[in-house]
Amino acid sequence: MSAPQEKPYIEKRDDGSISMHEDTASQDDSVQNRNAKLANPLAHISHEQLLEDAKVFAETHGLEDLVLEFQKGALVAQDPSQFEKLSQLDDEDKAIFRRELTHKWDQPYMLYYLVILCSMAAAVQGMDESVINGANLFFAPQFGIDVKTNSNNQWLLGLVNSAPYLCCAVLGCWLTDPLNRFLGRRGTIFLTALFSFLTCIWQGVTNSWEHLFVARFVLGLGIGPKSSTVPVYAAECAPPAIRGALVMMWQTWTAFGIMIGTVMDLAFYKVSDPPHITGLNWRLMLGSAGVPALVICLQVFFCPESPRWYISKGRYREAYNSLARLRRHPIQAARDLYYIHVLLQAEEGLIRNRNRFMELFTVPRNRRATLASFIVMFMQQFCGINAIAYYSSNIFSEANFSNLQALLASWGFGMINWIFAFPAIWTIDTFGRRNLLLTTFPLMAIFLLLAGFAFWIPDQKAQVGVVALGIYLFSMAYSPGEGPVPFTYSAEAFPLYVRDIGMSFATAVLWFFNFVVALTFPRLIGAFKPQGAFGWFAGWNVIGFIAILLFVPETKALSLEELDQVFSVPSHTHAAYQLKALPHNIKKYIFRMNVPDIPPLYEHEGFIGEKTYGPGGSGHA
Repeated sequence: MSAPQEKPYIEKRDDGSISMHEDTASQDDSVQNRNAKLANPLAHISHEQLLEDAKVFAETHGLEDLVLEFQKGALVAQDPSQFEKLSQLDDEDKAIFRRELTHKWDQPYMLYYLVILCSMAAAVQGMDESVINGANLFFAPQFGIDVKTNSNNQWLLGLVNSAPYLCCAVLGCWLTDPLNRFLGRRGTIFLTALFSFLTCIWQGVTNSWEHLFVARFVLGLGIGPKSSTVPVYAAECAPPAIRGALVMMWQTWTAFGIMIGTVMDLAFYKVSDPPHITGLNWRLMLGSAGVPALVICLQVFFCPESPRWYISKGRYREAYNSLARLRRHPIQAARDLYYIHVLLQAEEGLIRNRNRFMELFTVPRNRRATLASFIVMFMQQFCGINAIAYYSSNIFSEANFSNLQALLASWGFGMINWIFAFPAIWTIDTFGRRNLLLTTFPLMAIFLLLAGFAFWIPDQKAQVGVVALGIYLFSMAYSPGEGPVPFTYSAEAFPLYVRDIGMSFATAVLWFFNFVVALTFPRLIGAFKPQGAFGWFAGWNVIGFIAILLFVPETKALSLEELDQVFSVPSHTHAAYQLKALPHNIKKYIFRMNVPDIPPLYEHEGFIGEKTYGPGGSGHA
């Protein structure tokens, strides 16, 4: 027998307090895992007390006219799987909750309007990143940056390209928390979109590489806070069953923006210079990304504000009105609002006299979420995708494409990157975030090696075809996995009291290593040649697979708040369990062997396994 194993879980007492327990129980060596008991904070409250609590809540928060809705909603939130047995619900109420389960995409118009706005914000992000791809071919020689013969110029081109991401990492992302606290989600999106619009125009009128560097650096003030805020905004407004799909729209439409950026590069490729203007084509390429940013500025305040942000300000009536616009029926909005309120009450004491940034690392639950978010954000850059997104025209030119052929091939890369993100809309909440990553990372490593080794093919036509094939296959593997998962994962991994600063940290990590990749890749190509550069990123994909296997737990099918319990499992326990599960899963799913199931890592009332269910409130899956 092994030593006694501690099992951490959270319990909600009848008096409303929360306590952390560590059970000690002997377990067989064949188990050696620690179960996280995922308890609903309302689970142990009697119906009579719950009805009274909901009544008091409504009356003390200016919602007296909705007492009955809040009482019914509280009962459903207590155990959403048992609503059919609640005598307090009439047939119409039960029909509403049945339809919520059977028609998860039947949502109000306003929710889809919000999704379209967030998708457009993501597209702006993608265009900001990719229009430089084609512009590289023109502004570099105009500003005297010859990368083919001068290694210093390779660093210089990387510096100009990477300027926005340097700003994001050191300044932009860290503005997310104060901007969100003072302006709300919508105000932050408006301000950052305005910055994007103005700086895109500014890039188009620069007259030296130094001037362009400054303009692109300031662009980071529009990119950084927006990339932190939009996924959180979507997560906080999304209903349970489709939260993951809606949040991952960020990456799907970022991919669309990357593709549109390459379309703009092609559209302006042959624009000739009028008198007194040199390089009009690349100036139009860079400026084109400002147009959709202006549209966002004009539209964002037609969407409801995040109900969680309203609650954090004590504006409960406005929070309810916001949820009512995002749900089909008032009873659903009341249920979600009450459940959010109960959970935030439990967290309220945590934010007093605390250094929230330090608690990302000092509180074990937060530290595990920070580690997991760091891994997925770091690997989104070091998987190699943005080296291709920013420099694909240069890469294809190295493979003997003409400039126009290189831009057309880059457009093909962008199109594939976008189209193959769509399967994740259906799989991210079924197959799961973690499984998508573990499936696609080995494929990405193989396809990068294919593209890199193709540069050794002596026949020029064959080389062109195999390089393009390797890059396109890599994009197909990336798009449904490491493309959408990092922002979805990071937006839901942190508890609410550190969510803004946690998301700021995660996106700062992403943009810093984005800066590193954009800065170093031209020199990497020069020093290692394409074969070595692609092999370098293939190796990082192998490392990413191992890190995700050991330290990134699954988050699908859990409420944003119930993830606290998932991250209560120590990292060494999670890693040990996954090392044992790996050979079992290879035998079962790859070799199709008939092997007995191993005990699950997580348990929850009514379900055994890594999939868990929580009350149907905002932020639930």
